[in-house]
Amino acid sequence: MLREGFDVNNICVIVPLRSSQSGILLEQTIGRGLRLMWREPEYQEAKEENRKRVLQERIRPKNEIEVLNIIEHPRFLEFYDELIADGLAVVEGGEDDGETSGVGDFINVELRDGYEKYDFQFPVILRESEKIIEPKDFDVNKLQQFPMSFEEIKKILPKGERFVSQEVTSGTRYGDFDVHSGVMSATSYNDYVSRLVRRVMTLVSEKSEDTIKARRNASEVQFPLLQLYTPQIAGLVDAYLKKRLFGQEIDPHQDDNWRVFMMKDVAEAVVKNITTYIIKIQEETEVNEYEMMYRNLSEVTTLRMREGSSLETHKTIYERTSFPARSGNLEKSFIEYANTDGEVDAFAKIVEYKHTFIRFKYIREDGMLAHYHPDFLVRIGSKIYIVETKSEKDTSHPNVKRKKKSVLNWVEKINKLPEEHRQGFTWSYVLLGEDVFYDFKNKGATMKQLLDYATMRYDSGASIQGKLL
Repeated sequence: MLREGFDVNNICVIVPLRSSQSGILLEQTIGRGLRLMWREPEYQEAKEENRKRVLQERIRPKNEIEVLNIIEHPRFLEFYDELIADGLAVVEGGEDDGETSGVGDFINVELRDGYEKYDFQFPVILRESEKIIEPKDFDVNKLQQFPMSFEEIKKILPKGERFVSQEVTSGTRYGDFDVHSGVMSATSYNDYVSRLVRRVMTLVSEKSEDTIKARRNASEVQFPLLQLYTPQIAGLVDAYLKKRLFGQEIDPHQDDNWRVFMMKDVAEAVVKNITTYIIKIQEETEVNEYEMMYRNLSEVTTLRMREGSSLETHKTIYERTSFPARSGNLEKSFIEYANTDGEVDAFAKIVEYKHTFIRFKYIREDGMLAHYHPDFLVRIGSKIYIVETKSEKDTSHPNVKRKKKSVLNWVEKINKLPEEHRQGFTWSYVLLGEDVFYDFKNKGATMKQLLDYATMRYDSGASIQGKLL
């Protein structure tokens, strides 16, 4: 099966039972047995340790994760010697010293009894509260009528086939509205309606932009622009001219009646009344409430971790909490500190490949979209701290600053929610440098004093830094 390309990824031992003169056949057989078996992220550190022991220290790995054992065959000695010389294999002999385990010191850690007391509920905003405009049908009867009758206007209408009102084309201003753009140079009723529609839509757009700017300056909620289709406006204009403007039905195609609408005062009234009506509809908004989803850390019922790189903890939903095997002293110290502090109600280490819902989008320095997973959550009283632990040299890295900005934006949105949407908690973000941590710890500060000191502020993005007296 190995030679025919059957994709087996759980081969741990290969026993060659026949000789072969083909080096390619040997490489193919062994290569088929080297398909990755332990692919989960939690095994990465152990695999790196194995590589270091085999390739650099030339000693046997402490576990069998991603290790292929090949039983020696006399005809393959030369091939094995080449592998050994290249550092890709080690020679084993004699009794097992008992230090090697198939899976090393990996253990499964379950939720503890009574974990609910230490659980965290992470709020996810699916949709923010906003003012919206529901699609509405236009009601032509709400438009104002012209103060003169159709017959009165028609009596003063000049006769002749070449009638054009040049007064309106020159432009007339009243209030917030202009009538210009050659409305009165129309050559037919349909052309006239088309020109009116374009003018109305332009005025609505300009008025909406002015409203948005004013609201932004006043720090008010912005109204969305009304999305209108040309046929909707055209239908409103047509119905207004034929049925509502003069309080009677008018056939614009009979006896050149449409030319009445080209009179200066009539055209101004049509544009003003329709534009005012549309803008009024735009301001009749409805408020959508926040749409939220809540994710619990306890949704992940089991974590796989290395016993030697974890600590038994009492204020967490799991019985143990892991930390990086390499360069993990800061996280380990933080876990010990939080676990023994009397003011801490609960804390949790965020495992990014398990607690995937606790993440924040940000744009990396290279312009690519990425996701950021912080290190810890800590709950003290009515406050929840999102904590990132960093060495001092890393706190000023450009990507760290970008992550910080992303989380602070989220924190600001969450804290503006009504209390029922955030379970009464206030959220904060803490970028905790190594020097600050050990300074506070060595001087006997509480976890709350430390976290409040290092809390990042949204307005400046700088932490409240100082010295503990």
